[in-house]
Amino acid sequence: MAAAETPELLAQQLGAELLKLEGAVVVRFSGVAELGALRVPYALVPGRGVLAKPSKWRRLGPEGQLELVRERVHPAAMEELRHNVVAFVGRIAAEAEDAGLDTMAFLGTLAEGPSSVPAPQVFERIEQRLAHAVERQQEERHAALTRESINLAEYPASFEMARRMPRRFIALLGPTNSGKTHQAMEALAKAKSGIYLAPLRLLALENYERLLEAKPHGRELKVNLITGEERRIMEDATHVASTVEMLAPNMRVDVAVIDEIQMLADRDRGAAWTAAVCGAPANVVYLVGSLEARRAVEALAERLECPLEVHVLKRKAPLAMEAGPVRKLRNLRRGDAVIAFSRRDVLMWRDMIAEQGHSVATIYGNLSPEVRQAQAARFRDGSADIVVGTDAIAMGLNLPIERVVMTTYVKFNGVEEEEVPIALARQIVGRAGRFGVHEEGFVAGFDDDTHQVMRSLMKEKIPPVPASGFAVAPSIEHLHRISSVTGEQSLTRLFKRFVHNIDVPDGFFYPRITDEQMERALWLDTLALSVAEKFTLSLVPISSRIPSLHSVWENWARALAKRKTCTLQRDPYDLVRQNLQEVEDTCRMYSAYAWLSFRIPEHFPDGELAHELARAASDRVDAMLQAQNAAVRRRGSRRDR
Repeated sequence: MAAAETPELLAQQLGAELLKLEGAVVVRFSGVAELGALRVPYALVPGRGVLAKPSKWRRLGPEGQLELVRERVHPAAMEELRHNVVAFVGRIAAEAEDAGLDTMAFLGTLAEGPSSVPAPQVFERIEQRLAHAVERQQEERHAALTRESINLAEYPASFEMARRMPRRFIALLGPTNSGKTHQAMEALAKAKSGIYLAPLRLLALENYERLLEAKPHGRELKVNLITGEERRIMEDATHVASTVEMLAPNMRVDVAVIDEIQMLADRDRGAAWTAAVCGAPANVVYLVGSLEARRAVEALAERLECPLEVHVLKRKAPLAMEAGPVRKLRNLRRGDAVIAFSRRDVLMWRDMIAEQGHSVATIYGNLSPEVRQAQAARFRDGSADIVVGTDAIAMGLNLPIERVVMTTYVKFNGVEEEEVPIALARQIVGRAGRFGVHEEGFVAGFDDDTHQVMRSLMKEKIPPVPASGFAVAPSIEHLHRISSVTGEQSLTRLFKRFVHNIDVPDGFFYPRITDEQMERALWLDTLALSVAEKFTLSLVPISSRIPSLHSVWENWARALAKRKTCTLQRDPYDLVRQNLQEVEDTCRMYSAYAWLSFRIPEHFPDGELAHELARAASDRVDAMLQAQNAAVRRRGSRRDR
């Protein structure tokens, strides 16, 4: 065969290269794409430039190889590639110029070393690199714009009324049963106007009733109750009892009481206390809580340039460990509070104790405030000998407990079982020994291990609340501000920008989004909703961990996206057919609907009916608890006979 007839020489003669690469034999066309002043060299395998795998190439033999080269290498194929390269170069150059990027940083790869990748795939890779570069650049620009739009150092200034008025802080710090809340509420009742900010609906309700009963200077107070789910409004009211999230930053008052101030350190809700301290528009702000919050309170007062008085109160009734564990049910006595950490365990202990002949009150987190109040009232008036509850009794509910009996020292933290945190353990056991009812309070574990752990926890020092890193949650104003500079409408993106991109110059204030809110945002972004609607739905107080309730929440969101009105139906037979857990969840569902009715009334118009149905469900739960308690006691008494 003549030398001119080899595939390599033939390809070269036709203006191409024949390359035998690992995995493929290819032809490559070279040239220069000219577009105005832009000259871009290229050396590319055309779309049909991959001739064969090496094994097949060998089997073709010399004649077959020459024939294949002639078929694939010709002026029309070269011109087609040149035309495609010029068009591609023009498109990439325009996009890079628009983004302010170096065009040749991307197009320079068109003339890179030997490769079996056909030109269309090379183009696709360059387009992807450019898209990623544009995306990175846009991300950096949006991050910079977000930092410029929100500076957390300026967070206190966002509360204009509080910033303009002279405020004074009075911290009343001490353990449970030290009288700190009583002292603050007395000052609130005597003030011409005021607001009480509670950590729980239960406490807001309890102190609402307390203010109504107070008669400072011989006059009755006009008081409003405002929680996320309920409004009880009086004309010309001077005082408000409210949950902390419902702070009204533009309603100026003489005195504000912020209860459980150590909740500043709470992972999910601490931001509400940060907002309350920064924004409560009162001349005097009482900060009430445990002594561990002192450093945090002092740091906030200094940052906000507010004078601070700190009063440390001591426990009024001593608290002591029992000599040994309780060990047996028959050793429980009237006035005991038996603590478990799940609804299931509370009901189990209730049944075991009721079988011993005791009347039992039951308190746990899934119960509405009204049911908890009713159960607590039974323990207070002596109708119930023993109260069995979760750590829900640790906050609020003035109970005449003489002894706290811990059934376990481990608690599920949402991920795993862990030893009950020392601050929570101390708050629970601190409920023993109500001043004015019992001269002394006692603590015991039911079993040996729990008793020893509680003895150790009683001696340990509670870690202080950190004096920086105070949580700040996004407001709808924050999200709209970020959206206005980035153009983004995704709630997930806006949340991530708030957490990662806003300016946090010294870390004194720190952005915080709850895990549940972030999870909800991902799903809400799949619906045709505004940023404000998605944000509101992300905050609905309904458990995502209970499938039936989560399904109801999803249905509400879908209905809102379709602009449908969600109404409630009155069905008196529903509650009769449901078991205790189902009635509890129904009550929570009605409360969540009421919450939405205050925020999106045009689509959730049955707020009043929701309150009525929630009250009926609460009454049903309380009746079921009492009936179950009585039934278990009867079984126990029959067995004893």
